[in-house]
Amino acid sequence: MLLIRGTFVQCAESNKLDIFDDHLLAVNESGVITHFGPGRSSQAISLLSGQDPSAVLQVPEGSFVLPTFCDLHLHAPQFLYQGNGLHLPLMEWLNEYAFKAEERLDGDPSLARKVYSRLARRLKENGTGAVLLFGTIKEQTNLILADTMNAAGIRAFVGKLSMDQNSRPTYIEASPQASILAARSFVDTMHNTFPIPRTVEPVVTPRFVPTCSDDLLVGLGALAASHNVRIQSHLAESHDQMNAVLAERGVDDIDVFERSQLLTPRTVQAHCTFLDSPSLSRLHESGTAVAHCPLSNAYFSAKPFPLREALDQNVKVGLGTDVAGGYSLDIMNAMRQAVMVSRMRQGNNILDAKYDKSVAIDWIESLHLATRGGAGALGLPIGIFEVGAPFDAQQISLWDPATEEGVGALDFFDTEDRKITPTSLEKWWCLGDNRNRTSMWVQGLKLNPFA
Repeated sequence: MLLIRGTFVQCAESNKLDIFDDHLLAVNESGVITHFGPGRSSQAISLLSGQDPSAVLQVPEGSFVLPTFCDLHLHAPQFLYQGNGLHLPLMEWLNEYAFKAEERLDGDPSLARKVYSRLARRLKENGTGAVLLFGTIKEQTNLILADTMNAAGIRAFVGKLSMDQNSRPTYIEASPQASILAARSFVDTMHNTFPIPRTVEPVVTPRFVPTCSDDLLVGLGALAASHNVRIQSHLAESHDQMNAVLAERGVDDIDVFERSQLLTPRTVQAHCTFLDSPSLSRLHESGTAVAHCPLSNAYFSAKPFPLREALDQNVKVGLGTDVAGGYSLDIMNAMRQAVMVSRMRQGNNILDAKYDKSVAIDWIESLHLATRGGAGALGLPIGIFEVGAPFDAQQISLWDPATEEGVGALDFFDTEDRKITPTSLEKWWCLGDNRNRTSMWVQGLKLNPFA
């Protein structure tokens, strides 16, 4: 049994910050929380009695335990060229950078393992414990991705790309039938390779409507339903992408996904920047979640995602980094960018005399999106400290209790109250980085490099 005593922080609800001072948390051998409550309660005293004090992890003063972050949208092979090529429109960028990088990894298994191993390390450094990944076309390369994430201890949902049109001639599947068979093979192989309980799972992944025929999309919808697996894609992302779908199909991409049974409670759609209120209602009614990627939206979409409107319509929303359309793997940056974009939207409303209701979000709401919100989008019972939930968490250090100096970029000058407060947490949210992260657990297991 793992016992941790100290300060715990969570955002179980979108507008509520919970700070639990001097609490005791117990985790069983399966990595599930079996107790969470005040450290001086009779039940806590009973759990602690007879325990060697060294067996209890005491969270030091100035530190707290927080749920791990969830990244709902990341293109794993594009990590190869992270931070490059952001000067082009989306459809040109795909041909010039994305397809080439993905095809290169499909042809070089050793390079794929090297790239994915480094990606896993970076995710842990940034506190990401669960990630929804786009892979490549080739099954074996995606199995390397899954194996690498599994070895790193990260919850990973791995998507083998499906695409049978509008791609490079050397990076495309031969037909809808061939693509569906390949997707089914990947799902079956993943289920046979990684036994229950799984922290690595397959995802049905039509890249987006322009690269998938109607027959392929319908077949993938049927596959996802028959195997009860998650679905991911891109929806209403950019002006050129929307126009391409409308010109070819005569309808918007949301209509194409819906008629293909690809809008489900197991679906996460990235971006959704061009969705209006009725379309957001359709997502809510279908149970489909949104991966909000504020950084890449700034580069590739002509407009920001209507986040406040989506939340008000009870659409499930989490955050995504969208590497390499976004250049940062750090969900903390995605939180900050989500707030900044929402405040700019609100500023435009004020200037246009549309100040009916604020569309801005605050840092607490963004922290919810990064933790419990992302977990809900993935259908995971994490992002919260309660009995029965898997223990996925990170330990954050704000100041050194010995020197009373802030850790990393943080500086504290008021030393009278040495407790974790909303004020100190907001400072970390604004200025903190991976220097503040000292430990990380997924399903109760402490991960390297923190072990």
